[in-house]
Amino acid sequence: MSDKQVAIFAGGCFWCMVHPFDQWDGVESVRSGYTGGHVENPTYEQVCTGKTGHTEAVKIVYDPEKISYQTMLDIYWSSMDPTDADGQFGDRGSSYRPVIFYTTEEQKAQAQASKEALDQSGRYQKPIVVPIEPAQPFYEAEEYHQNFYQKNRAHYQRYSVGSGRVDFIERHKVD
Repeated sequence: MSDKQVAIFAGGCFWCMVHPFDQWDGVESVRSGYTGGHVENPTYEQVCTGKTGHTEAVKIVYDPEKISYQTMLDIYWSSMDPTDADGQFGDRGSSYRPVIFYTTEEQKAQAQASKEALDQSGRYQKPIVVPIEPAQPFYEAEEYHQNFYQKNRAHYQRYSVGSGRVDFIERHKVD
């Protein structure tokens, strides 16, 4: 039995970052939350003001013998717009900024190499601007935000399509 590992990714609204990861074998849990800020135990309302320094993110606990960190990075890059530093799709501002939060030096190195490879691939017309930062305390979001796409399927679908995320991802997917 292997030790579980943690990956933390921010890619805009955390509602849209859960589903891409939780459908994979080896992913034990995906939790929505807040990280990167200076206020302990922030609420959704506090984070939305942009004054806590937090960004919405997902914390993924996974089994590296079943799914690699490199696969997690590939999923991440395919789930958001890595050329937009000021938010994602309909969600703007620092609380929606994309970030890879690494938990080990190995993750940092893999994330940097993956970012460079994506930037050089020509997949996007603009540069890849996602920062790679050390993980900070992660505070789970309120329960009504957890697994939102399962609890509120119709609302989630309208949101993900209406924000432009679904169309963008479809246009930039790798065959």
